[in-house]
Amino acid sequence: MKSKDRHAAFISIGSNMGDRVANCLKGIRLLNDQCHTSVLNRSPFYQTEPVDYIEQDWFINGVVQVETQLEPIPLLRFIKEIEQQVGRTSEAVRFGPRVLDMDILLYGSQVLDHPDLVIPHPRMHKRCFVLKPLCDIDPNIVHPVLHRTMENLLDRIDNDGQEVILYPC
Repeated sequence: MKSKDRHAAFISIGSNMGDRVANCLKGIRLLNDQCHTSVLNRSPFYQTEPVDYIEQDWFINGVVQVETQLEPIPLLRFIKEIEQQVGRTSEAVRFGPRVLDMDILLYGSQVLDHPDLVIPHPRMHKRCFVLKPLCDIDPNIVHPVLHRTMENLLDRIDNDGQEVILYPC
């Protein structure tokens, strides 16, 4: 396979049900188990305060950097299959409790507005639980729409109600 056939992407991963760390680690392992996708880097895990729907347990969150042969929509389908394999079912509450949640944050410098997928992730620049672990991997990544580095976005965010605590594991 030629290197031009591979694409860099960043995927957020989180869980607030069951064994949160084990759920995230299983999701990462399943990402790496296929020949079309390889995990290149992983941030530390963080215990994070829920956002939007706050009446739920805190999350474990992190970010992985992958190299994939899949285009964005097939990659989305792949991570949704992984979520189901780990035990995710349809949620009754938007932003509610989840066994595993995986989102494509960035796909190279591509900008995509598809009914099923928006890249870059439309709320990533407002989320400490996304920006902090992303900065652990590479704070100099430039947001392809806002044209700011992840570090700059993290420094500018109002993190009130978005506590992010390094999780020892």
